[in-house]
Amino acid sequence: MTGVRPAAPADVASVVQLVHELAEYERAAEECRLTDEHLHVALFGPDPSAAALVATTGDGTGDTVVGTAIWFRTFSTWEGVAGMHLEDLYVRPAHRGDGHGLRLLAALAAECTRRGWARLEWNVLDWNEPALGFYRSIGAGPNEGWTGYRLTGDPLAALARRARG
Repeated sequence: MTGVRPAAPADVASVVQLVHELAEYERAAEECRLTDEHLHVALFGPDPSAAALVATTGDGTGDTVVGTAIWFRTFSTWEGVAGMHLEDLYVRPAHRGDGHGLRLLAALAAECTRRGWARLEWNVLDWNEPALGFYRSIGAGPNEGWTGYRLTGDPLAALARRARG
C-alpha cells in the first residue's frame, strides 16, 4: 500500500533523515544542519513556516516514510495571489520509479489549485539530469532568464547591520 499524506509530528525524525539524504545526494551534506527540533518547530510550532507531505509504503498496519515534499507559501505581486515554493522533494533511491515523486507533486498541485494559488515553483540543480527529465515529463520547465540569488552567513549579517545605521 502506498500513499501521500500530510506529515505528522511522528514523521519528523524520518523527514529529517530524508533531508540529510537529499543533502548528501546534492553533494552538500556538510551544509545541512536540520535537526528534529528545527523541523518540528517549522512544521508544527506556534507560527509554522513550512508544510510537508510524506510518501509512504506499508502493509496497512503501519507505514514507512520513503519520500517527502517540504514547501512554503509565497506571493506573486504580478498574479496578485499566493503560490507555493517546493523546497525539497526527495524519494529514497530504492523507491524511485514507484510513482511516489509524481504523487507528491500531484498532491502539491492539487493543494495549489484548491487554494486558488497561481504557482508551484522549485529549484533543481542543473547537473541533476534524472530530476530534470522527470520535471520535463510532467510539463514543467525552467524559469528562463532568471537566476536565483541567496544571501547567507556573514554577507547576510553584514547587510543586516546596514539596516541599523
